[in-house]
Amino acid sequence: MGEPKQERAVKTREVILHAAAEIFDECGYSGASISKIMARANVTQGGMYFHFKSKKGLAQAVLAHQQEFVHFPGGTAGLQRLIDLNFFLAHELKNNVLFRASVRLAVEQGEFGMRDDTAYQEWVEQFHAHLCVAREQGELLPEVSEREFANVLVGAYSGTQIFSNVSSGREDLPDRLAALWRYLLPGIATPQARARLRMPANARGLAA
Repeated sequence: MGEPKQERAVKTREVILHAAAEIFDECGYSGASISKIMARANVTQGGMYFHFKSKKGLAQAVLAHQQEFVHFPGGTAGLQRLIDLNFFLAHELKNNVLFRASVRLAVEQGEFGMRDDTAYQEWVEQFHAHLCVAREQGELLPEVSEREFANVLVGAYSGTQIFSNVSSGREDLPDRLAALWRYLLPGIATPQARARLRMPANARGLAA
């Protein structure tokens, strides 16, 4: 029996989305085209436009699913977990084309007429949740605002990964993150928490 029509449609959409991410990652929004994406996905024009009506629609779909492209490993919430997730995201930026493309499009979204900080705010919410647990565990200094620092961290991380991408294609991102956290931690973590916290032992290996 043949594959149900609905399942085929879902698979085709996933193939197109993945192909679009690859092209956006390689060429940026301006350099991408529907024809390039169709060729990479090996779909007809009809198949393409059934799912996505335009290049802008494809870009919006890739951008909108940013967190869905990352499958986080398990762990206990708190400051150590937050640090570990930051380094895990560095690994994903190097190896996960769907995530990498969505991050690039978040930076380039002005090119397709968007000004949407949803992707950034979703990371603020996730980081904030870990910081709230860190507060409950007594890891944060009294003057630290969990919400404010979550915003600071997203901004600092975003700038760090962009700088690293320009400088080294993100090869040095783990080292830059280690330096970032060495300077951030004294401003947010208690001395007792800082004594326990560790950068990933294979931080440099995360760039592989």
